[in-house]
Amino acid sequence: MSEKVYKTMGRTGAGTLAIGICVLIGGLVSGILLIVNGGRLLKNRKKLMF
Repeated sequence: MSEKVYKTMGRTGAGTLAIGICVLIGGLVSGILLIVNGGRLLKNRKKLMF
């Protein structure tokens, strides 16, 4: 019985770790893209005429 619980805890821990890494990478990528696009907008704002 305790071996089954041990295996389940191992799988759950590995799954949680994998999801955490994916979320971390996704957050970094989206943050970098937001910074780049914001800088591009600030650079080109003088060219806009309303």
